[in-house]
Amino acid sequence: MPPRPILPLWAAVAVSVLAGVLFDLAFPSVAWWPMAFVSVALALVTFIGRTVGGAFLTGFAYGLSFYLLNVDFTAEWVGPLPWLALSLLEALFVAGGAVLISLAYRWVPLVVPRRGRVVLTSMLVAGLWTAKEAVIGGFPYGGFPWGRVGTSQVNGPFAEVVSWAGTAGLTFLVVALVAASVEIVRSPRRARGGGIRPLLPVAVLALVATALLLVPAWATTPVGTMRVASVQGNGPAGYFDPREAGDILESQYEATKPLFGAEGVDVVLWPEGSVDVDPDSSPVVAAALDRVARQVGAPLVANRIDRRGDEYFNMSFLWREGAGIEQTYDKRNPVPFGEYVPDREFYASIAPDLIGMIGRDYTPGTTEPVFDIDGTVAGLAICFDVIYDALIWEGARDGAEIYLFQTNNADFRGTDENLQQLAVARLRAIETGRSVVNLSTVGTSQVIAPDGSTIDGLPADEPGHMLTDVPLRTGLTPAVIVGPWLNALVAWGSVVVLAGLGVAARRRAPARAGARENAGPVGPASRRVRLRR
Repeated sequence: MPPRPILPLWAAVAVSVLAGVLFDLAFPSVAWWPMAFVSVALALVTFIGRTVGGAFLTGFAYGLSFYLLNVDFTAEWVGPLPWLALSLLEALFVAGGAVLISLAYRWVPLVVPRRGRVVLTSMLVAGLWTAKEAVIGGFPYGGFPWGRVGTSQVNGPFAEVVSWAGTAGLTFLVVALVAASVEIVRSPRRARGGGIRPLLPVAVLALVATALLLVPAWATTPVGTMRVASVQGNGPAGYFDPREAGDILESQYEATKPLFGAEGVDVVLWPEGSVDVDPDSSPVVAAALDRVARQVGAPLVANRIDRRGDEYFNMSFLWREGAGIEQTYDKRNPVPFGEYVPDREFYASIAPDLIGMIGRDYTPGTTEPVFDIDGTVAGLAICFDVIYDALIWEGARDGAEIYLFQTNNADFRGTDENLQQLAVARLRAIETGRSVVNLSTVGTSQVIAPDGSTIDGLPADEPGHMLTDVPLRTGLTPAVIVGPWLNALVAWGSVVVLAGLGVAARRRAPARAGARENAGPVGPASRRVRLRR
């Protein structure tokens, strides 16, 4: 028989809201990673036994309460409309995922023998949760893979799993462990007792969790160090900061001066938006960049807006004294409604004032996300690029021995956005087995070791620099090699399995109905007959 709801609908909605709040606590700045386990458990309890409409409602309540808290930084400067629109959209996807999970809870008991239900249910629920995150991360307009269960575990005991299976694999693991625990607690066998067999799922679950806690991250190969001089200028880099052309460049230049004459520097790193005047059209700016490279004795990796015909690109570039720009990387994932407006005419008809604030549309780049810096290959990502798995894996496959992440968080001063993005960067270090220099215009900036630990850092809202001997690594982790295939297998394979269960449950429905009719009335007399038999 399909399960009955554990909670009445009104209580399930209230618990879903609570679960969403607890899930937000798993992310920075609070970063209580165990709350993700509690949150997922409460959410699953509200999905069990629900109708399609009930599951949609509880899932929507869960998603909305989480996103309203987790992405509240989107309302920092432009008001509540983008924040509400984004939260509502993502909550709809969460609601759709809740419907699929509720169907899994309904169909598995109708098709699968009792002995295999705990394992299949927990695996299927975890796969469907991962599929929901995959949809959010890819649709619409390139998606928004923010607030994933796996990302919340950067400080948790299972973080090293990402080097084997990526962030999606870590999501799957966490949800599977929680779903299995829920199934064990609500198992009829456990309630009846009956020997060792009911304890087998508990033993297997404990064994798997213990094994994963002891598995280290995949070890890449050390190949020396790179001395990186990274500079946080703390200039007026926000969209609405009052400034004149060149002010951001000046703040970066002034914060770099203490590094003049430093010995053994291999590269100078500036953040996103650090050069706010085109050096190709300004000899003064070109001379300033030359001076930085000459005085520090190393090439400069910086970032600026580049116009090519009618197109604009968020472009990072490698600048060398006397030669100018030698290599470029164009941001692969510009932010919808932040750096460009998809379907501009349609959205302008809804919110003309907000859409009008985004005066130009950035074009997605196609260049390789790596720079060859005097024989050392550096992987690149610009701001929200870092949340997209495919780009980071591409950099590792292209030979990156270190990652240089440039970002501009000036529009989100005083919010959790920078710390959430920094958590993603830490997870990327573990996932790829590479060091990461995550540099912001206004902080928080950090140099992160391949194991996710912090080597060096700068506080927010202060100018400063880091001069760090950053470890270099080569070799590919399993996550980089099999990540795309594993993600597809787990997410979409789970959807296929759910569809197959639905077909099988539908075919068995007439047989069950016929069996009930042939059984006749069940009363005291019939019970006595069965006992005699």
